[in-house]
Amino acid sequence: MSSTTEDILLLAFASFGILIAMTFVGEVLRAREEPGFNNPVLDTYMTRVQSWWGMVAFVGAALLLGRPGIMTLFAFASFAALREFLTLTAKAQADHLSLALGFFVVLPLQYVFVGLGWDGLYAIFIPVYAFLLLPIVSALRGNPDRFLMRVAETQWALMIAVFCVSHVPALMNLEIAGYGDRALLLVAFLVMVVQLGDLLEYFFGRKIGKTRIAHGLSPKTWEGVLCGVVSAMLIGALLNWITPFGVFGAMAMAGVASLVGMFGSLVVAAIKRDRGVKDWSHLIPGQGGFVDQLDSVIFAAPIFYHLTKFFYT
Repeated sequence: MSSTTEDILLLAFASFGILIAMTFVGEVLRAREEPGFNNPVLDTYMTRVQSWWGMVAFVGAALLLGRPGIMTLFAFASFAALREFLTLTAKAQADHLSLALGFFVVLPLQYVFVGLGWDGLYAIFIPVYAFLLLPIVSALRGNPDRFLMRVAETQWALMIAVFCVSHVPALMNLEIAGYGDRALLLVAFLVMVVQLGDLLEYFFGRKIGKTRIAHGLSPKTWEGVLCGVVSAMLIGALLNWITPFGVFGAMAMAGVASLVGMFGSLVVAAIKRDRGVKDWSHLIPGQGGFVDQLDSVIFAAPIFYHLTKFFYT
């Protein structure tokens, strides 16, 4: 058994330990409630923790399978997220071909480029080539009705669901001196600090949060965000042993990724409000769809990738 595999197993056990602690805290708070009283904040918190049990199991299994497992997992997540996003966008018959190209050409090619390690290509393929070519395909069909809206929404869907998400497995392509083949663990680090920071932001925001960040858009508070980011930094410090960052570097990287992710979730919330929906889909019981679960990671992934590439490769 390699040292990387041992670290993944240790990380999985630690994650389950954290989830046990979070579940215990939730059950204690639930036991203190008056009989028959329904606390929607606590219920949502417990539902999120329960969904995390499944997420940790899936990500852990993918990590143990190595590069193929991570590539398969996030390619599937991109496909599901793209489908969710495009179901809420304006479309016309003239867009059918460009949408098919997005699903069955652009998305697979992006992951092929990531899998081959062609960072110069996967960094520009969607924001440049797909950005230019797909509108041409739609324009050739001759329907100008709401053309700009249709094209812009498709491009946003590809950027969020495919381009940003693909930067999670792209972390495995980074060659960091003295880190060897352990870049796989950067995926675990990013997902854990962002998702746990997001979960703790929700908990603290409902418990002590007073100052709303965006009224009418999201219940996020500045107090909750501050506590969530600090929690993510502490988790990053505890996980520094799986990174090349060191203790303070891991805290800084975790803090930046968590903060960007939280503000990214505001953007996703704004899109949902604009479309008049609560969740992107009902694929995950009580938790919506893949975009709902990955919203913070979606925005944090490219920033985390480029900061790691700039400072550590």
